[in-house]
This record gives sequence, structure tokens and C-alpha cells, in this order.
Amino acid sequence: MSFEIRKIATFRETTYIEGGKTGDKPVTMVGVAAVVTNPWNGRGFVEDLSPEIRSGCSELGELIVRLVLDEIGSEQIEAYGKAAVVGAEGEIEHASAIIHTLRFGNHYREAVGAKSYLSFTNKRGAPGSSIQIPMMHKDDEGFRSHYITLEMRIEDAPRANEIVVALGASDGGRLHPRIGNRYQDLKELAEEAEQAGNP
Repeated sequence: MSFEIRKIATFRETTYIEGGKTGDKPVTMVGVAAVVTNPWNGRGFVEDLSPEIRSGCSELGELIVRLVLDEIGSEQIEAYGKAAVVGAEGEIEHASAIIHTLRFGNHYREAVGAKSYLSFTNKRGAPGSSIQIPMMHKDDEGFRSHYITLEMRIEDAPRANEIVVALGASDGGRLHPRIGNRYQDLKELAEEAEQAGNP
């Protein structure tokens, strides 16, 4: 693997009550992050990032997915997402190069039988920066109930020459979703347009 891993961090939270009301079932979110040395750090502007992508992204993706599934089984996962935070000496493109490749993401999609793309964040940050992993329903990005974000942090990462690479999973959506979904919106907007056109 071209990515040297300094540490792995795991975050888990289970929510039972939201808005003062107990949910029908608790919702558990899990995040697993690998802190890796930035393989492009210290080399100036690197035009071609693909050698490191080809040599390391698949193995890294496979590892993090396996750790996520150890925490929450594939059959439990309803929502998923990914994130990367590059240290101060790196480029946002370095973070993107790892997580925005099928070599990395396909391991997760295949493991959970997903149809949706992996929602994401990629940003620059200092040690202890918030790692925000936005998630959506693994089978249908129109389900707003599963638009949720897991937030975690690692006090000593990313260092200036590192990248934090993370995957998130949830066994449900928000505890009390009540804003509908995009399909309901489309239907209502079409009905409103039809009514406006036929006074």
C-alpha cells in the first residue's frame, strides 16, 4: 500500500431521544477514519496523482470498509457517506484524489449493495478539525429522512503532512423525519403548476 497509516480512529453514537421525544427505535451512527501520510507532500506541485491512486486507494478503501462493517453489519446500514481532511501542507486535491475514485468507493457500495453515490466532504484542516461525514440513503438519494451528518474529530490529526480518510454509516435516518421527500415535492410542484395554468 502506498499510504502509510499512522492510526485508525472509530466513533460511535446512538441517539434515543430527539426534540424531547423518544424514537420508535434508536439510531446508531458509526465513523471510521484512517490517518495516513500524504504521499504527495513535499514534492511540489504533482501533475499526475494517478500512480498513488492506483497503488493505494483500493487497499485503503477495502480496509476502512471492513472496519466499518465490524462496527455495524452491512445488513444494518441504511445510510452512508465519506470524508477526507488534508493537513496544511497538502492540497484539497490530495484529499479528493483518495476518496473520489471508484477504486476507493466501490468497496463500500458493493459491501452494502448500494445504488446511491456516496455523499462527501473534502477540506483542509488542522489537528482536531471537525471531520464531517454527510450521509444519505444507500439506495435512494431522494429520501430526505436519511440526510444526516456524523461529526467526529481526532485531536492530533491531520498533521500538516497527513490526510484523514473516513467512512460513515447509519442504521437509520433522523429520529423523527417529517419534511417529506423530493418525490412529494415534485408531485406538489407539478400539481401547483397545473392549477396555475388552469385557473
